[in-house]
Amino acid sequence: MKTVKSLSKILLLAITAIACQKQIAPPQAIVPVPNDCQLAWQDLEIYAFIHFTTNTFTDKEWGYGDEDPFIFNPVEINVEQWVATIKEAGLKAIILTAKHHDGFCLWPSKFTEHDISKSPYKEGEGDLVKEVSEACRKQGLLFGIYLSPWDRNFAGYGKPEYIDYYRNQLKELITAYGPFFEIWFDGANGGDGYYGGAREMRKIDGKIYYDWENTIKMVRELNPEAILFSDAGPDIRWCGNERGIAGETNWNTINKDTLYAGKPNIEKLLNEGAEDGNSWVPAEVDVSIRPGWFYHAKQDSMVRSAENLFKIYLESVGRGANLLLNLPPDKRGLIHENDVKVLKEWRALIDKTFSNNHAAGMKATADTYRGKSKLYAASNVTDGNKETFWTTDDDVKKGSIIIEFQTLQMVKYIVIQEYIKLGQRVKAFDVEVWKDDAWEKIVAGTTIGHKRILPLKALETSKIRLNITDSKACPIISNIEIY
Repeated sequence: MKTVKSLSKILLLAITAIACQKQIAPPQAIVPVPNDCQLAWQDLEIYAFIHFTTNTFTDKEWGYGDEDPFIFNPVEINVEQWVATIKEAGLKAIILTAKHHDGFCLWPSKFTEHDISKSPYKEGEGDLVKEVSEACRKQGLLFGIYLSPWDRNFAGYGKPEYIDYYRNQLKELITAYGPFFEIWFDGANGGDGYYGGAREMRKIDGKIYYDWENTIKMVRELNPEAILFSDAGPDIRWCGNERGIAGETNWNTINKDTLYAGKPNIEKLLNEGAEDGNSWVPAEVDVSIRPGWFYHAKQDSMVRSAENLFKIYLESVGRGANLLLNLPPDKRGLIHENDVKVLKEWRALIDKTFSNNHAAGMKATADTYRGKSKLYAASNVTDGNKETFWTTDDDVKKGSIIIEFQTLQMVKYIVIQEYIKLGQRVKAFDVEVWKDDAWEKIVAGTTIGHKRILPLKALETSKIRLNITDSKACPIISNIEIY
């Protein structure tokens, strides 16, 4: 009977302890926060851009708009090769340039004669938007489109009638080939062009001409889950350059009510975001595997190396942004052998570098954690579950986590992730290693966000300490990996 009473007492204590744990509420979100579509987009991390149009055959970057559709004739085209190559490289989606600035459409549009139906491709019966979208879905990749707001072919560009034309084509694409995971609106708008034979310069006021508010409203109704890109968002923003570099300080927040696509002198703002921004608009880094966005034979020897792409990966995904890598098909209609080779080498380099997480399941302790509840203890950062996290009490904006290894480990990279569902918080941090019976600081940074990858000077150590030294509110760290 005494044993039964003792067991009952232990059970009661356990139940009480669990009840106490449940009483410790998680931190309140600090707004703005990402919506579900933005969270899913962020988890993609890397995907492909495909630039392919008449420019591929004229050896231009920006077509003038007077190109004869008859020159578009990729006689060996194989979109399955595009998708398979991209998938094998570990990319999760494709965005196709359905229409670039030259106005040539890769689908048979009922609103223009300047499209693929007037080319010799498949004797005028081809539809590359359909073919690529179907190949993506067949191989399990997401599909999106780029539709340039600027059209150097359309006679009415610069006039109100073009806005109806542009919206009609958006609606045509979404209803025939959607839903899309992302729709890409370029910031290049207005200039010289063919314009139906006028051959003149046409400038527009990018702030008001497109009436983006109503265009976006229409897209939301037709394709509510699509992520919409432009300099100003509304869902994701340009990173401010085409070199593949996100800001070392990279806030997911920005005041988009002061921005519009093509607004000048905002590159630094777009690169770094704004700590006090009132909207969640994370950065997308777009860069090409070659010097140009379209294929040029003279650039066959100028394809980026796997090592250069790895550096870009660290400076984009590794700074909390997503990477959109351009892979332009050649005149045959294939991703060139040189590009394919580099992609394979790049994937192998990423896989090799991040194959053995020394922190997985290791002991993690913290100098402070929320309510002394195991729900928020340091062990959550090494458990492999992105939905658990370490955090502190509301009034504590600093804290340290120590991860101990069972034996000495060679470390070269540390990966840190915030639990961004509750907002981006960390403003400053540093990392220390245990060396010669003392802590030695080896790297420091500002923001973390979705993912921060820090290259370290290779060294052996038995433990690592992450110090959050400043935060907008109690810091929330969901994951730490060490390689």
